[in-house]
Amino acid sequence: MTGDSDADDDLPNIVPSPAPPAHLQDLTDRARGYVEAASSANTRRAYASDWKHFAAWCRRSNLSPLPPAPHVVGLYITACASGAADGGMKPNSVSTIERRLAAIGWNCAQRGMPLDRKDRAIATVMAGIRNRHAAPPRQKEAILPEDLIAMLETLNRSSLRGLRDRAMLLIGFAGGLRRSEITGLDLGRDQTEGGRGWIETFDKGLLVTLRGKTGWREVEICRGSSDATCPVAAVETWIKFARIAKGPLFRRVTSQGKDVGSDRLNDQEVARLVKKTALAAGIRSDLPEIERGLKFAGHSLRAGLASSAEIDERYVQKQLGHASAEMTRRYQRRRDRFRVNLTKASGL
Repeated sequence: MTGDSDADDDLPNIVPSPAPPAHLQDLTDRARGYVEAASSANTRRAYASDWKHFAAWCRRSNLSPLPPAPHVVGLYITACASGAADGGMKPNSVSTIERRLAAIGWNCAQRGMPLDRKDRAIATVMAGIRNRHAAPPRQKEAILPEDLIAMLETLNRSSLRGLRDRAMLLIGFAGGLRRSEITGLDLGRDQTEGGRGWIETFDKGLLVTLRGKTGWREVEICRGSSDATCPVAAVETWIKFARIAKGPLFRRVTSQGKDVGSDRLNDQEVARLVKKTALAAGIRSDLPEIERGLKFAGHSLRAGLASSAEIDERYVQKQLGHASAEMTRRYQRRRDRFRVNLTKASGL
Protein backbone atom coordinates (compact mmCIF):
# COMPACT_ATOMS: atom_id res chain seq x y z
CA MET A 1 0.00 0.00 0.00
CA THR A 2 1.27 3.49 -0.79
CA GLY A 3 0.96 6.05 1.95
CA ASP A 4 0.88 9.78 2.51
CA SER A 5 2.35 11.64 5.45
CA ASP A 6 -0.71 13.86 5.62
CA ALA A 7 -3.21 11.01 5.65
CA ASP A 8 -3.76 11.10 9.39
CA ASP A 9 -3.40 14.84 10.00
CA ASP A 10 -6.37 16.51 11.69
CA LEU A 11 -6.01 19.52 9.39
CA PRO A 12 -4.25 19.49 6.01
CA ASN A 13 -0.99 21.41 5.76
CA ILE A 14 -1.42 24.55 3.67
CA VAL A 15 2.22 25.63 3.89
CA PRO A 16 3.88 25.26 0.48
CA SER A 17 7.04 23.26 0.02
CA PRO A 18 9.73 24.51 0.29
CA ALA A 19 8.88 26.71 3.26
CA PRO A 20 7.88 30.30 2.39
CA PRO A 21 10.27 33.21 2.93
CA ALA A 22 10.46 34.60 6.46
CA HIS A 23 8.59 37.77 5.48
CA LEU A 24 5.56 35.65 4.54
CA GLN A 25 5.44 33.76 7.84
CA ASP A 26 2.79 36.08 9.28
CA LEU A 27 0.56 35.53 6.24
CA THR A 28 1.12 31.78 6.53
CA ASP A 29 0.00 31.82 10.17
CA ARG A 30 -3.05 33.89 9.27
CA ALA A 31 -3.91 31.48 6.47
CA ARG A 32 -3.80 28.60 8.95
CA GLY A 33 -6.21 30.53 11.14
CA TYR A 34 -8.61 31.04 8.24
CA VAL A 35 -8.48 27.32 7.40
CA GLU A 36 -9.53 26.56 10.97
CA ALA A 37 -12.26 29.22 10.86
CA ALA A 38 -13.78 27.65 7.74
CA SER A 39 -15.44 24.97 9.88
CA SER A 40 -16.34 24.49 13.52
CA ALA A 41 -14.05 22.68 15.94
CA ASN A 42 -16.68 19.93 16.33
CA THR A 43 -16.84 19.43 12.57
CA ARG A 44 -13.05 19.27 12.26
CA ARG A 45 -12.83 16.73 15.07
CA ALA A 46 -15.53 14.56 13.47
CA TYR A 47 -13.94 14.80 10.02
CA ALA A 48 -10.50 13.97 11.45
CA SER A 49 -11.91 10.91 13.24
CA ASP A 50 -13.75 9.76 10.12
CA TRP A 51 -10.65 10.21 7.94
CA LYS A 52 -8.58 8.12 10.35
CA HIS A 53 -11.29 5.45 10.25
CA PHE A 54 -11.18 5.41 6.43
CA ALA A 55 -7.36 5.41 6.31
CA ALA A 56 -7.18 2.55 8.84
CA TRP A 57 -9.66 0.48 6.80
CA CYS A 58 -7.58 1.13 3.66
CA ARG A 59 -4.42 -0.06 5.43
CA ARG A 60 -6.10 -3.26 6.60
CA SER A 61 -7.42 -3.84 3.08
CA ASN A 62 -4.03 -3.10 1.45
CA LEU A 63 -5.51 -0.12 -0.39
CA SER A 64 -4.39 3.48 -0.61
CA PRO A 65 -6.58 6.34 0.70
CA LEU A 66 -4.78 8.82 -1.57
CA PRO A 67 -5.34 9.63 -4.31
CA PRO A 68 -9.06 8.94 -3.84
CA ALA A 69 -10.45 6.19 -6.03
CA PRO A 70 -14.27 6.09 -6.29
CA HIS A 71 -14.41 2.31 -6.32
CA VAL A 72 -12.35 2.18 -3.09
CA VAL A 73 -14.72 4.65 -1.42
CA GLY A 74 -17.66 2.60 -2.67
CA LEU A 75 -16.20 -0.53 -1.08
CA TYR A 76 -15.54 1.37 2.15
CA ILE A 77 -19.12 2.62 2.58
CA THR A 78 -20.31 -0.91 1.78
CA ALA A 79 -18.09 -2.16 4.61
CA CYS A 80 -19.52 0.49 6.92
CA ALA A 81 -23.08 -0.53 6.08
CA SER A 82 -22.33 -4.21 6.72
CA GLY A 83 -20.23 -3.75 9.85
CA ALA A 84 -17.10 -5.08 8.13
CA ALA A 85 -15.33 -1.72 8.46
CA ASP A 86 -15.11 -2.28 12.21
CA GLY A 87 -14.24 -5.94 12.24
CA GLY A 88 -17.75 -7.34 12.04
CA MET A 89 -19.19 -5.09 14.72
CA LYS A 90 -22.52 -3.23 14.53
CA PRO A 91 -23.15 -1.68 11.08
CA ASN A 92 -22.99 2.11 10.85
CA SER A 93 -26.22 4.03 10.50
CA VAL A 94 -27.01 5.80 7.24
CA SER A 95 -26.37 9.19 8.82
CA THR A 96 -22.97 8.04 10.07
CA ILE A 97 -22.04 6.73 6.63
CA GLU A 98 -23.13 10.00 5.03
CA ARG A 99 -20.96 11.91 7.50
CA ARG A 100 -17.99 9.62 6.83
CA LEU A 101 -18.44 10.17 3.09
CA ALA A 102 -18.57 13.95 3.59
CA ALA A 103 -15.40 13.75 5.70
CA ILE A 104 -13.54 11.83 3.00
CA GLY A 105 -14.61 14.39 0.40
CA TRP A 106 -13.54 17.30 2.61
CA ASN A 107 -10.14 15.81 3.44
CA CYS A 108 -9.45 14.97 -0.20
CA ALA A 109 -10.42 18.47 -1.32
CA GLN A 110 -8.10 20.06 1.24
CA ARG A 111 -5.26 17.99 -0.18
CA GLY A 112 -5.99 19.06 -3.75
CA MET A 113 -7.43 15.70 -4.73
CA PRO A 114 -11.19 16.28 -5.11
CA LEU A 115 -13.43 13.25 -4.83
CA ASP A 116 -16.32 12.93 -7.29
CA ARG A 117 -19.11 11.75 -4.99
CA LYS A 118 -21.45 11.61 -8.02
CA ASP A 119 -19.36 8.86 -9.55
CA ARG A 120 -21.59 5.81 -9.98
CA ALA A 121 -19.21 3.66 -7.90
CA ILE A 122 -20.11 5.89 -4.93
CA ALA A 123 -23.51 7.41 -5.70
CA THR A 124 -25.23 4.16 -6.72
CA VAL A 125 -23.92 2.27 -3.70
CA MET A 126 -24.96 5.12 -1.38
CA ALA A 127 -28.45 5.20 -2.92
CA GLY A 128 -28.80 1.47 -2.30
CA ILE A 129 -27.63 1.86 1.31
CA ARG A 130 -30.24 4.58 1.89
CA ASN A 131 -33.02 2.50 0.33
CA ARG A 132 -32.19 -0.61 2.32
CA HIS A 133 -31.08 0.76 5.70
CA ALA A 134 -32.51 4.26 6.14
CA ALA A 135 -34.85 4.66 9.12
CA PRO A 136 -36.83 7.58 10.55
CA PRO A 137 -34.63 9.76 12.80
CA ARG A 138 -34.77 9.09 16.53
CA GLN A 139 -35.83 12.39 17.99
CA LYS A 140 -34.88 13.59 21.43
CA GLU A 141 -37.63 14.33 23.94
CA ALA A 142 -38.80 17.93 23.94
CA ILE A 143 -38.37 19.86 27.19
CA LEU A 144 -41.71 21.63 27.69
CA PRO A 145 -42.18 24.70 29.93
CA GLU A 146 -43.49 22.71 32.87
CA ASP A 147 -40.53 20.35 32.50
CA LEU A 148 -38.07 23.22 32.41
CA ILE A 149 -39.49 24.77 35.57
CA ALA A 150 -39.14 21.43 37.36
CA MET A 151 -35.55 21.14 36.11
CA LEU A 152 -34.71 24.62 37.39
CA GLU A 153 -35.94 23.62 40.83
CA THR A 154 -33.24 20.96 41.02
CA LEU A 155 -30.49 23.61 40.83
CA ASN A 156 -28.94 25.39 43.81
CA ARG A 157 -29.84 29.06 43.51
CA SER A 158 -27.19 30.12 46.03
CA SER A 159 -24.21 28.58 44.19
CA LEU A 160 -22.29 29.93 41.20
CA ARG A 161 -22.71 26.65 39.36
CA GLY A 162 -26.43 26.71 39.97
CA LEU A 163 -26.73 30.29 38.68
CA ARG A 164 -24.72 29.45 35.58
CA ASP A 165 -26.70 26.29 34.81
CA ARG A 166 -29.96 28.12 35.34
CA ALA A 167 -28.95 30.80 32.85
CA MET A 168 -27.84 28.22 30.26
CA LEU A 169 -31.09 26.27 30.43
CA LEU A 170 -33.27 29.36 30.19
CA ILE A 171 -31.39 31.11 27.40
CA GLY A 172 -31.06 27.84 25.50
CA PHE A 173 -34.81 27.24 25.68
CA ALA A 174 -36.04 30.80 25.07
CA GLY A 175 -33.55 31.37 22.25
CA GLY A 176 -33.98 27.94 20.70
CA LEU A 177 -30.19 27.75 20.69
CA ARG A 178 -27.94 24.85 19.82
CA ARG A 179 -25.57 23.74 22.55
CA SER A 180 -22.55 25.12 20.65
CA GLU A 181 -24.34 28.45 20.29
CA ILE A 182 -24.95 28.62 24.04
CA THR A 183 -21.35 27.97 25.04
CA GLY A 184 -19.99 29.98 22.11
CA LEU A 185 -21.41 33.28 23.41
CA ASP A 186 -19.22 36.19 24.54
CA LEU A 187 -20.21 39.24 26.54
CA GLY A 188 -19.49 41.53 23.61
CA ARG A 189 -18.49 41.65 19.98
CA ASP A 190 -15.01 40.49 18.86
CA GLN A 191 -13.87 39.62 22.37
CA THR A 192 -12.46 36.15 21.67
CA GLU A 193 -11.28 34.29 18.56
CA GLY A 194 -13.23 31.16 19.44
CA GLY A 195 -16.57 32.88 20.04
CA ARG A 196 -19.61 32.14 17.91
CA GLY A 197 -21.56 35.22 18.90
CA TRP A 198 -22.29 37.75 21.62
CA ILE A 199 -25.08 39.25 23.70
CA GLU A 200 -26.44 42.77 24.16
CA THR A 201 -28.81 43.65 27.00
CA PHE A 202 -31.71 46.07 26.56
CA ASP A 203 -34.63 47.10 28.76
CA LYS A 204 -36.98 44.76 26.91
CA GLY A 205 -34.68 41.81 26.51
CA LEU A 206 -31.50 40.24 25.22
CA LEU A 207 -30.23 40.43 21.64
CA VAL A 208 -28.08 37.44 20.70
CA THR A 209 -25.98 37.71 17.55
CA LEU A 210 -24.81 34.34 16.22
CA ARG A 211 -22.52 33.13 13.47
CA GLY A 212 -24.04 30.10 11.81
CA LYS A 213 -23.36 27.90 8.79
CA THR A 214 -25.15 30.31 6.45
CA GLY A 215 -23.99 33.60 7.97
CA TRP A 216 -24.93 35.86 10.86
CA ARG A 217 -28.36 35.93 12.48
CA GLU A 218 -29.97 37.73 15.39
CA VAL A 219 -32.10 36.10 18.07
CA GLU A 220 -34.34 38.22 20.27
CA ILE A 221 -34.97 36.89 23.77
CA CYS A 222 -37.60 38.95 25.60
CA ARG A 223 -37.98 39.26 29.35
CA GLY A 224 -40.32 36.76 30.98
CA SER A 225 -43.42 37.30 33.09
CA SER A 226 -41.54 36.33 36.26
CA ASP A 227 -37.93 36.75 37.39
CA ALA A 228 -37.98 33.11 38.47
CA THR A 229 -38.28 31.95 34.85
CA CYS A 230 -36.91 34.98 32.98
CA PRO A 231 -33.91 34.07 30.81
CA VAL A 232 -32.68 37.67 30.71
CA ALA A 233 -32.78 38.00 34.51
CA ALA A 234 -30.98 34.65 34.84
CA VAL A 235 -28.16 35.78 32.53
CA GLU A 236 -27.85 39.14 34.28
CA THR A 237 -27.67 37.42 37.68
CA TRP A 238 -24.98 35.02 36.47
CA ILE A 239 -22.86 37.85 35.03
CA LYS A 240 -23.19 39.87 38.23
CA PHE A 241 -22.22 37.16 40.71
CA ALA A 242 -19.61 35.59 38.41
CA ARG A 243 -18.06 39.06 38.00
CA ILE A 244 -17.54 38.59 34.29
CA ALA A 245 -16.55 41.75 32.43
CA LYS A 246 -15.29 40.37 29.12
CA GLY A 247 -14.82 37.16 27.18
CA PRO A 248 -16.77 33.88 27.27
CA LEU A 249 -20.19 34.13 28.89
CA PHE A 250 -20.41 30.58 30.24
CA ARG A 251 -17.28 29.31 31.98
CA ARG A 252 -16.10 26.62 34.32
CA VAL A 253 -16.73 27.05 38.02
CA THR A 254 -13.59 26.11 39.94
CA SER A 255 -12.27 25.84 43.53
CA GLN A 256 -15.17 23.70 44.73
CA GLY A 257 -17.71 26.08 43.28
CA LYS A 258 -16.27 29.29 44.73
CA ASP A 259 -14.50 30.80 41.71
CA VAL A 260 -15.17 31.28 38.01
CA GLY A 261 -12.41 30.38 35.60
CA SER A 262 -11.51 32.00 32.30
CA ASP A 263 -12.01 28.94 30.09
CA ARG A 264 -15.12 28.56 27.93
CA LEU A 265 -17.37 25.61 28.69
CA ASN A 266 -17.34 22.71 26.24
CA ASP A 267 -20.70 22.36 24.47
CA GLN A 268 -21.01 18.79 25.76
CA GLU A 269 -21.67 20.32 29.17
CA VAL A 270 -25.04 21.58 27.88
CA ALA A 271 -26.10 18.05 26.92
CA ARG A 272 -24.96 16.73 30.31
CA LEU A 273 -26.81 19.51 32.11
CA VAL A 274 -30.09 18.86 30.27
CA LYS A 275 -29.87 15.12 30.90
CA LYS A 276 -28.87 15.49 34.57
CA THR A 277 -31.61 17.97 35.49
CA ALA A 278 -34.28 16.16 33.46
CA LEU A 279 -33.57 12.93 35.32
CA ALA A 280 -33.38 14.73 38.68
CA ALA A 281 -36.76 16.38 38.00
CA GLY A 282 -38.36 12.99 37.27
CA ILE A 283 -39.33 13.79 33.69
CA ARG A 284 -40.63 10.69 31.84
CA SER A 285 -40.45 8.67 35.04
CA ASP A 286 -42.70 6.14 33.31
CA LEU A 287 -39.65 4.87 31.43
CA PRO A 288 -36.74 2.75 32.70
CA GLU A 289 -33.73 4.75 33.94
CA ILE A 290 -31.46 3.83 31.03
CA GLU A 291 -34.11 4.66 28.43
CA ARG A 292 -34.84 7.99 30.14
CA GLY A 293 -31.19 8.94 29.90
CA LEU A 294 -31.24 8.44 26.13
CA LYS A 295 -34.28 10.68 25.70
CA PHE A 296 -32.67 13.99 26.60
CA ALA A 297 -29.89 16.08 25.07
CA GLY A 298 -29.09 19.67 24.13
CA HIS A 299 -31.57 19.47 21.24
CA SER A 300 -34.36 18.93 23.77
CA LEU A 301 -34.33 22.67 24.49
CA ARG A 302 -34.80 23.68 20.82
CA ALA A 303 -37.50 21.05 20.39
CA GLY A 304 -39.19 22.33 23.54
CA LEU A 305 -39.47 25.88 22.25
CA ALA A 306 -40.74 24.72 18.85
CA SER A 307 -43.33 22.45 20.48
CA SER A 308 -44.68 24.86 23.08
CA ALA A 309 -44.63 28.36 21.57
CA GLU A 310 -48.28 29.34 20.94
CA ILE A 311 -47.43 31.70 18.07
CA ASP A 312 -47.30 31.91 14.29
CA GLU A 313 -44.97 29.22 12.99
CA ARG A 314 -42.87 31.68 10.98
CA TYR A 315 -41.67 33.37 14.19
CA VAL A 316 -40.53 30.03 15.60
CA GLN A 317 -38.79 29.29 12.30
CA LYS A 318 -36.91 32.61 12.50
CA GLN A 319 -35.93 32.04 16.14
CA LEU A 320 -34.48 28.61 15.37
CA GLY A 321 -32.72 29.87 12.26
CA HIS A 322 -34.35 27.35 9.93
CA ALA A 323 -34.40 27.90 6.18
CA SER A 324 -37.78 26.21 5.79
CA ALA A 325 -40.99 25.69 7.75
CA GLU A 326 -40.68 21.95 7.12
CA MET A 327 -37.47 21.83 9.15
CA THR A 328 -39.20 23.69 12.00
CA ARG A 329 -42.05 21.17 11.97
CA ARG A 330 -39.57 18.35 12.60
CA TYR A 331 -38.88 19.95 15.97
CA GLN A 332 -42.55 20.21 16.93
CA ARG A 333 -43.42 17.20 19.06
CA ARG A 334 -47.03 18.04 19.96
CA ARG A 335 -48.39 20.21 17.16
CA ASP A 336 -51.87 19.54 15.76
CA ARG A 337 -51.02 17.42 12.73
CA PHE A 338 -54.61 17.31 11.48
CA ARG A 339 -55.55 20.97 11.87
CA VAL A 340 -55.99 21.35 8.11
CA ASN A 341 -58.53 18.75 6.91
CA LEU A 342 -57.95 18.32 3.20
CA THR A 343 -60.31 15.33 3.12
CA LYS A 344 -63.34 17.45 4.07
CA ALA A 345 -62.09 20.39 2.03
CA SER A 346 -62.09 18.19 -1.06
CA GLY A 347 -65.77 17.29 -0.46
CA LEU A 348 -65.44 13.84 1.08
